[in-house]
Amino acid sequence: MSGVLSSAGFFYAHARQIKTIMSIKSTIAAAFAAPFLLSSAAFAGPYVNVEANASYPDGDYTGATTDLHVGFEGTTSEGKVAYYIQGGPAFQHDEAADDTETEFSGKVGASIGVSDDLSVYAEVSGISNEDATGDDIVDFGGKLGAKFLF
Repeated sequence: MSGVLSSAGFFYAHARQIKTIMSIKSTIAAAFAAPFLLSSAAFAGPYVNVEANASYPDGDYTGATTDLHVGFEGTTSEGKVAYYIQGGPAFQHDEAADDTETEFSGKVGASIGVSDDLSVYAEVSGISNEDATGDDIVDFGGKLGAKFLF
């Protein structure tokens, strides 16, 4: 043979390459899905939460806060009330000053199952800051909500 593949040989070699690529993709997908398939339904205890919140008033970026929190969550023995508390450093970037400051932030929250289809939740958060006179203060925030299941 002169080293030239026939059309059947070309298609066979190409099909083998596609099969290998698909096999690799399937293996990668299975590896990513495994933790979700093997994990337990619920776990009460410590956790790490990394969260970034950016601000875009009128479509222009003005800044962001990235929290790196360690927390604890749990439920009551009846399972009707879930709660959490977390805290740690918060990296605040101000675009106007092109500066990033490290503050301390934290959150505490709970949710209560009112019925099988409805739960209500609340959260109080705080972050250290400095007022106009240079005094240390805490900026607080809060949220209330309801979650309906269909």
